[in-house]
Amino acid sequence: MTNVDPGATAVSSRALRVLLDSWRASSAPGYLALADRIRLLVLDGRLPVGTRLPSERDLSTHLGVSRTTVTAAYATLRDGGHIDSVRGSGSVVRLPTRVALPRPASTEGLLDLTKAALPAADGIAEAAQRAAGRLGAYLGDSGYDKIGRPVLREAIAERYRRRGLETSADQIVVTLGAQHAIALLARVLVGRGDRAVVEAPGYPHAFEALRVAGARLVPVSVTVGDGWDEAALMQTLRRTSPPVAYLMPDFHNPTGATMPADQRARVLDAAAAEGTVVIVDETMAELAIDGGAGSGAVTDRPSPMAAYGPAVSIGSVGKSLWGGLRIGWIRADLPLVDRLVRARSAGDLGTPVLEQLVVAELLADLDGVLEARAAHLRRGRDRVVTGLRTAFPSWDVPSPAGGLSTWVGLGAPVSSQLTLAARREGLLLAAGPVFGVDGAFERFLRVPFSYGDDETDRALTALRAAWDGIDGVQGPASPLLAEVV
Repeated sequence: MTNVDPGATAVSSRALRVLLDSWRASSAPGYLALADRIRLLVLDGRLPVGTRLPSERDLSTHLGVSRTTVTAAYATLRDGGHIDSVRGSGSVVRLPTRVALPRPASTEGLLDLTKAALPAADGIAEAAQRAAGRLGAYLGDSGYDKIGRPVLREAIAERYRRRGLETSADQIVVTLGAQHAIALLARVLVGRGDRAVVEAPGYPHAFEALRVAGARLVPVSVTVGDGWDEAALMQTLRRTSPPVAYLMPDFHNPTGATMPADQRARVLDAAAAEGTVVIVDETMAELAIDGGAGSGAVTDRPSPMAAYGPAVSIGSVGKSLWGGLRIGWIRADLPLVDRLVRARSAGDLGTPVLEQLVVAELLADLDGVLEARAAHLRRGRDRVVTGLRTAFPSWDVPSPAGGLSTWVGLGAPVSSQLTLAARREGLLLAAGPVFGVDGAFERFLRVPFSYGDDETDRALTALRAAWDGIDGVQGPASPLLAEVV
């Protein structure tokens, strides 16, 4: 038994009864059926790690079963390492200690789909040549640039204005990519021991940056079909008053969900009431596949989240243009901009000037780039989704409206096992638990669709072979994959 965090998010008996759904349908004894269903909710991240469960008495009343049944179910979950309990403090969701999957010493000869990313956009070499021709005007100063060249900051601000969010160049800090932006914000806004709200599943490198800053992560569920668990998010904000919350509301990585406009406003209002700074990761925001990619201010999608209330925005060209440029940014109010610039020297001394000039050149025709990206991603998404649905009819394969990957439901908690088997077939994939806090999401797999036809076909073939080699899964893959690829 361990100490229970008094700020843990609680799930009510009424809400848990809805999540449990048809748990009685199992032929197993009642307490085992109940324990199995709760365990599944934990593994899927629907009950995030740290969630406080209802009392045995209260849950038995709402489920219409004896308290003995709930007590035995909780005991089974404790024995399996899925909950911790302290007398008088309640039971809190945990996960058994996991051993990290080893990375191969070399990826040579392997198809690496652990990165959901695109190759360089057309025109980067030409933009670099034009930028080099302009570099002479900047050689007279030191070159140490902690806030960003005015030409790029204005170009970024103009992009926000076109998307429906009034922004001045003074509100922009240019960074060494989005990850640097997250780490810098965490260092400035988070103190050791502070809580930070994150999404589950979510972006693993954001988890790392917040933890390095000393944060204790409080996960809130996001799903493909339902999006953000708003009730849990609101409760978490009220109970913990965290200094920061990190959200990706546009083509969320990895689920692909997009937060509706009215929900954005409610979340920001609740955060402001608790003094929580909402860090909004918009690295996927302009990678729309269906309906309006490249149109600037897309009319059928929400405006940037900061248009609905106080929020700090993070952006990057790593997904839209090329990761090799290593240019990102933070959009914030002026007092925070000043704090970020003053704190930056402890970690780095600024963003390279030439790369900034290259990006400033490219942002002038970003709409054209996004149109080409949308066409490429649409083809890749349709090829991956069709291939997976045909080859693996038991899987749940979403077709997201944007982003770079699909969050596949495998129907069994075998994601880590499958990725190990895929490695033996020459394919590297990121298992579902990579995107969870403390190892949830064994029933899910992120599959990128940003690669070319040949790589996609090779990946589908390897995945088919890996799935066939797993012991204990329900049935083999469909033999129709060859007709698709």
